Amino acid sequence: MTRLADKFSHLRSKQKKAFVSFVTAGDPEVSVTVPSMHALVSGGVDVLELGIPFSDPEAEGPSIQRSSERALANGVRFDDVLAMVKLFREDDTETPVVLMGYLNTVLRIGYEEFSLRAAKSGVDGLIMVNLPPEEAAPLKLALTAHGIDLILLVAPTTTPNRARRIVNTASGFVYYVSLKG
Repeated sequence: MTRLADKFSHLRSKQKKAFVSFVTAGDPEVSVTVPSMHALVSGGVDVLELGIPFSDPEAEGPSIQRSSERALANGVRFDDVLAMVKLFREDDTETPVVLMGYLNTVLRIGYEEFSLRAAKSGVDGLIMVNLPPEEAAPLKLALTAHGIDLILLVAPTTTPNRARRIVNTASGFVYYVSLKG
């Protein structure tokens, strides 16, 4: 069972909902990210989403767009994000960490290499904002082989048939987009 499955099972047994929080890796400063992750967990967060800074986060609102810009200006790249997860794991081996980003990052590295490196750092799940479920199979296969869940998105405008397909393809959880940004 994955860390995400364990967390949701534990919460379900206590009839509780998951408190999931997001932070962009490297914003406002690289040195602040891991302490912020620990502070969020200390404050009651059940699952951490760690944003991979991206130069064109078209699906995000202005706050996350600016956050990504600041992180990139701080020089944060994918390897830095993985280093942050690895550092977080030195003190916390229980809280699920889900990376959130765009497919370009994965395509540049390759599905297998991305999955291997993410798993070695302690990543539990991946949200790819711009990955259609129809194209998810190869990435899901690589992630699953390394124990990482693929989280897909559903929006209020998603048709029932498409929502079923997304639910059947995703693992870990399904991300419901209620507001942009």
